[in-house]
Amino acid sequence: MEAKNVTESEFNRFGLIAAILTIVGCMGGFAVGLGAIESTIALIVIVIPTMLTLSLLLAVAPMKWIFNAAGACLAIDAMFIVYYLLN
Repeated sequence: MEAKNVTESEFNRFGLIAAILTIVGCMGGFAVGLGAIESTIALIVIVIPTMLTLSLLLAVAPMKWIFNAAGACLAIDAMFIVYYLLN
């Protein structure tokens, strides 16, 4: 089942890249805008996975790597967004 999903994601690479680029970029910017701009450590923790994901997109890495990096990035961004909204 996973092999079929990876094959389909490789076939639909350019559409998925556009969606991942938009979602990861906006979530990272939103997390930074909510309050991470004031903390150097929070800014580093948000920017490194975001830039890693964007670099993998630019390098045309395998979609499995891109999905893993994007998932980690979105999880980190979501944690910071919740933290800054509750704070």
